[in-house]
Amino acid sequence: MSKPIKAGLIVLMGAVIIYLINPTLWGLLGGSGSSTEAAPTTGYNPRIPVSGAVINPERIDNKISVTGSVQANESVELKSEISGLVEKIHFKEGVPVSQGDLLVSLDDDEILAQLEKMQHTQKLMQDREFRERSLLEKEAISQEEYDIALTELNTVASDIKILQSQYRKTKIRAPFNGIVGLRQISIGSYLTPNDPIVSIYSINPVKIDFSVPEKYSNKVEVGDEIRFSTDAMEAAASGEIYAIEPQVDDETRTLRMRALSPNPDGSLLPGQFAKVDLIFSSMDRALMVPTEAIIPELGGHKVFVARSGTVESVPVEVGIRTERSVQVLSGLQPKDTVITSGILQIRPGSNVELTLTN
Repeated sequence: MSKPIKAGLIVLMGAVIIYLINPTLWGLLGGSGSSTEAAPTTGYNPRIPVSGAVINPERIDNKISVTGSVQANESVELKSEISGLVEKIHFKEGVPVSQGDLLVSLDDDEILAQLEKMQHTQKLMQDREFRERSLLEKEAISQEEYDIALTELNTVASDIKILQSQYRKTKIRAPFNGIVGLRQISIGSYLTPNDPIVSIYSINPVKIDFSVPEKYSNKVEVGDEIRFSTDAMEAAASGEIYAIEPQVDDETRTLRMRALSPNPDGSLLPGQFAKVDLIFSSMDRALMVPTEAIIPELGGHKVFVARSGTVESVPVEVGIRTERSVQVLSGLQPKDTVITSGILQIRPGSNVELTLTN
């Protein structure tokens, strides 16, 4: 077999193999009968699956979030002003008390005996002063002798006041309306001024202590509203700032402040950890866009908007940011649908298959 014939057979066998493996490729190589069967490859624009959200006006607060703690409006650890034996305990632990209620009585027998003695002495001194005054009027004694008698009478009166004060200190009373805690004493205990008796807490209202970074110091004023929550609360509560520390802490560079919040049901307890939102201003009709929809670009920001299944690029001006969204000041209208996922696969003019997430 001649070489030209062998070459022709090899070419023919290769063409047959190509046709059997891929008829489309055969058509592209100019094979007969395949030009009408090849699928078109130009002008195809498939729909890209994306997620989006319809934006509507909503109320937002311009705020910062900080941590704080709940404090009692008033609290005190009661101690005795004098030493003495506990004679009687008049309160039950964990119950409300009113200002002036008797809580603890100390043994007062010795003070009462001294007081009775001084009262008898006072009667004697009063009689003596009366006689000395009568004699002075008759010039039977000198002024000095009368002054001595008068001084002794006044001294006894002062001693009686001291004893009366000590007697009052044997009766330990509630300094304000509140709730008593757990007592630290028992009947028969010998108290000294260093021994704690019980703590009293006034918890309606409560105080909320917190600090804000110094850069907000000129934005906070007495009377500003706060909202806060604790782990034990089902819903957030509100309060009002009533005092601001007039100095920035030089270690933390924060400004300390305190708010009051009503607590009629006693659900807020001193020492609780609080998550505080300090509200600077509120807006009723703000357009908030999910954070993932905002695309930074040179000189500003943009979003992709889906309109009639087609993507449009819209430049926007952004404002307040929250944990999950960003305020759009211009560029969008209510009911616009912004694309939140699949952003890397689309461009202006792309056809999309949209799934709403809200």
